[in-house]
Amino acid sequence: MKEIIKMMSRPMNWLEKMRKKKKASLRHFIGLGLVFCWLAGLVWWPTLAKAAETEPVIAIKGARLVTVTGSDIPQGTILIKGKYIVDIGPSVTIPPEAKVIEAQGLVAYPGMIDGLTYLGLQEISMVRATVDMRETGNINPQVRADEALRPDSVHIPITRANGTTCALVAPTGGLISGMSALIKLDGWTPEELVIKVPVAMHIQFPMMRGRYRRSSRSVSGSKRIKELKKLFNEARYYEKRRLAAQKNLLLPYPDFDEKLEALLPVVHGQLPVMISVYAEKDIKEVIKFVQEEKLKAILYGVHDGWKVADEIARAGLPVILDSLYNQPSRWEDGYDALYRNPAALVKAGVKIAFSSQSASLAKDLPWHAAKAVAFGLDQKEALKAVTINPAEIFGLGDQMGSLDKGKLANIVLTDGDLLEIRRHVKHLFIEGKEIDLSNYYTDLLHKFEKRLKEK
Repeated sequence: MKEIIKMMSRPMNWLEKMRKKKKASLRHFIGLGLVFCWLAGLVWWPTLAKAAETEPVIAIKGARLVTVTGSDIPQGTILIKGKYIVDIGPSVTIPPEAKVIEAQGLVAYPGMIDGLTYLGLQEISMVRATVDMRETGNINPQVRADEALRPDSVHIPITRANGTTCALVAPTGGLISGMSALIKLDGWTPEELVIKVPVAMHIQFPMMRGRYRRSSRSVSGSKRIKELKKLFNEARYYEKRRLAAQKNLLLPYPDFDEKLEALLPVVHGQLPVMISVYAEKDIKEVIKFVQEEKLKAILYGVHDGWKVADEIARAGLPVILDSLYNQPSRWEDGYDALYRNPAALVKAGVKIAFSSQSASLAKDLPWHAAKAVAFGLDQKEALKAVTINPAEIFGLGDQMGSLDKGKLANIVLTDGDLLEIRRHVKHLFIEGKEIDLSNYYTDLLHKFEKRLKEK
């Protein structure tokens, strides 16, 4: 019997020995890994530390500095280290390692910010495969513009060559289009482009119909408000059911709903809604709706804003104006109604920003501001409306929009007024990096210049 027991115990001893060997091997492998990581740290740490210490330093010297938020500096210096402006003023000490850009005769501005565009979402409007700014269906709060971005869009280098460094990229279509993203116009991937996402939830009201016609519109904005209220109440009820189920295990947990989930930050006032609204009656209804629902809101378009400017100002709602290439919807308002609109809003105390509302015409952002100046808008206010105002509206006023110490070095150097069509952009910086200004237009120019020389 003893011999049988010994024979039966031998396999068990063999298994135990194998297990012990495996544990010892695993401990040995982990130990070698830790030693390797420690040695790699000793080798690479000095290099990494040196790289952190030697961020590129650039000094823009001798330019007239238009800070936007403060007084202009007739002849000053901007010191850039890495991504940020580390010093600015008439007398700045330039370190010996700095790359100096002699900018006498040039004017330095903060990079412009486009209030709404389709850059990276639309390439050729008539080629469907290159258009990705609209989803099917009417309610799409879960859609994110940054997921469809195309970093190699031909329109991005064209746009930045005219002084725009950042842009809000937004979806369109339906009642709720989805969420927008603020991007910088430099990067190899969508992740490199994105500065902030989401920025706002986009809601569309019907645009007034007719161009220089007496007819107004046939779609009721009040119907859309009722539909929105129903959706927001559904989102609140969805959250209540979920919270109740978490507290009481006997209650059924609601099925996941990506649309209602996306609306929760909106109903809590955490994520702003950007409501595209145009007619006077609709604007009044939207203001009332926003106040009743306690939403954080931005108005977009606002063609009839000059008629209700005081109401918008009292509500404390900022306005992003759409393209001034549009025409008035009613002939009785006058051909210049849209051009006078920005000045009337600013006079009433409304914070405004301009947008190109385009991809191919995003390059024309400064000309919208210039057109408003020609029809009564103060030039300083126009400059704010393409720089600091959109930055503040999007919650990034402490990072961009002006030439101030500690802000991102998004800088445009021109040989004239930024809003003047005859000026030229000489240098452009995005987050401290000097950007090549070549683009499809300059390629065509050089191509045909070469052809002329060959003749």
